[in-house]
Amino acid sequence: MAEVINMPRLSDTMEEGTVAKWLKKVGDKVEEGDILAEIETDKATMEFESFHEGTLLHIGIQEGDGAPVDSLLAIIGEEGEDISALLNGTGTAPEEPKAEQVKEEVQQETTVDAPASGGEVPEGVEIITMPRLSDTMEEGTVASWLKKVGDTVEEGDILAEIETDKATMEFESFYSGTLLHIGIQEGEGAPVDSLLAIIGPEGTNVDAILNAKASGTADKKGEAVAEKTVEAPVAMDSQPVESAPANSSGRVFASPLAKKIAADKGIDLTQVNGSGDHGRIIKRDVENYQPAVVPVAVPATTAESPAPPAMAPINLPVGEEGSEEVKNSTMRKVIAKRLSESKFSAPHYYLTIEVDMDNAKASRAQINGLPDTKVSFNDMVLKACAMALKKHPQVNTSWNGDTTRYNHHVHMGVAVAVDEGLVVPVLKFADQMSLTQIGASVKDLAGRARTKKIKPDEMEGSTFTVSNLGMFGILEFTSIINQPNSAILSVGAIVDKPVVKDGAIVPGSTMKVTLACDHRTVDGATGAQFLQTLRAYLENPVTMLA
Repeated sequence: MAEVINMPRLSDTMEEGTVAKWLKKVGDKVEEGDILAEIETDKATMEFESFHEGTLLHIGIQEGDGAPVDSLLAIIGEEGEDISALLNGTGTAPEEPKAEQVKEEVQQETTVDAPASGGEVPEGVEIITMPRLSDTMEEGTVASWLKKVGDTVEEGDILAEIETDKATMEFESFYSGTLLHIGIQEGEGAPVDSLLAIIGPEGTNVDAILNAKASGTADKKGEAVAEKTVEAPVAMDSQPVESAPANSSGRVFASPLAKKIAADKGIDLTQVNGSGDHGRIIKRDVENYQPAVVPVAVPATTAESPAPPAMAPINLPVGEEGSEEVKNSTMRKVIAKRLSESKFSAPHYYLTIEVDMDNAKASRAQINGLPDTKVSFNDMVLKACAMALKKHPQVNTSWNGDTTRYNHHVHMGVAVAVDEGLVVPVLKFADQMSLTQIGASVKDLAGRARTKKIKPDEMEGSTFTVSNLGMFGILEFTSIINQPNSAILSVGAIVDKPVVKDGAIVPGSTMKVTLACDHRTVDGATGAQFLQTLRAYLENPVTMLA
């Protein structure tokens, strides 16, 4: 009988697989344990072996194609076997098991939906639900139970430690009795208001209570408790209470965190009004507590105790608050849109390296000593980047979803600040330019960008971008990738400082550069190797003149 083989889940996060290579073709004999194909997952390319013997009758996913987990991958069976029914059914399981599965699911649904027998919740039994311990809490996890089923619980006892979206907090009981049932086990999570526990008289029939809750009869009691909980703070608001609620023994109800803060601040909790459930004092009550002002009797002035001199009034500044709304320019809107799309769609990571610029400074001085010649350090960085990109083509790429575009040309984008924002003129075929050509081109493009005379096509087509803020004294920074580039280099200022050379501390000049990479196309090792090559060019400028 033919066996349907589906795309396997080869990792815990795998949602889709791509067939990198088939090692068997249709008509080949397959033995159990033979490698059928190499499958590329979200983590690695893995060999997939067959658990069946027979002939490979059908291949459902071709080499280079991807498909979700459980898609039809192949069919193995007897040579010449008719598999048309399996293909028409897209490789689903046979009809009979499916019918049994549906029948079982219907039975399960009937079991869940059918009203269970059971009476009202007995008097004295309290159903405790997952509390909302923070304003943003939607779900809680029981970190540990401090009581077990059968234990006696006193009002104020800590029942459990509950992990919220912000912290792990102690949850205490407002009722006395026996812990009859635990609804959420340690390590499990559940939405707010899910059944957490049941407390009541020892020997109570818990099954009847659970059946009553399942059939909806317990909801009325839950509503009554909710109404009770809501009404309590209202009564407190309408009739102010001077001190925190306490039980008959005088115990003050407060959360452990509130108690700790009160102890640290020296606050008497009996003087604090609680805003939590049942008037329980919580963190914000203690933090917002303002002690009542107690009037202090001022002794009468006598001849022996003259009145203190009056303090001079303090003149505080008086001004008028003001602001204005400035309409965003089209350029500013485009910058915001494109940079937001880049930051939120491309997984950025950053690599920083420090470059010894002593040789670069000496070489630049010699070059600029020639007649009619002037290059900047930024020109040297651009040249070094262009040459490094030719050695590391992975950095000179663009992510296109199903494909990655490898650019064989180097078009260097140069970020230029203008009054309205930022523009990126592009040096076409920068790897083929000399240092002096790069210097002249950058000066021309930047000048026309600032005077708004640059053409749109002169700002398109970059494959890599350089942003330099060193002239403003910025030591290092990170940039957002200029899509569709895979990387951008941020260049800091050249700093004179003590450095270690040949084991001795000597004066030196260094510059930090940071490479922002799109992790979809450029792995960390690739980005690091690019920076090593870049540093080698900048520290040995003569290699860029060869």
